[in-house]
Amino acid sequence: MSADAAAFPNREAVADKLAALGEADQAYLRLLMETPQQDENLLEGLDLCLNRAAEARFLNTLKLEKLGEWLGNTAPARLQIRLMESARSSQHAAFAAFRTGLTRSGGLERAYPKA
Repeated sequence: MSADAAAFPNREAVADKLAALGEADQAYLRLLMETPQQDENLLEGLDLCLNRAAEARFLNTLKLEKLGEWLGNTAPARLQIRLMESARSSQHAAFAAFRTGLTRSGGLERAYPKA
């Protein structure tokens, strides 16, 4: 797989899909998460999505919690720590809402159970 094929979905497209999170968007994102080479594109898109939400005039915390919960339940184990790192990268309420949903999903605990 070439570097160009790995960078196919740009971060703006991924951020738009994460923000909308419709049925077709969820299928697209699931497909994106199947390939480890696409992890950086997904995480860059997530960062852009969260930053856009932080800069928006209206903060839709329920939507961000739903996004966090969906990603926590859907993302493979290899992404769970990086998702939590993204959620903790800012103290803004948008990131806190995403972190709440991500924690509620229990994805990190399923990926890395306590010994």
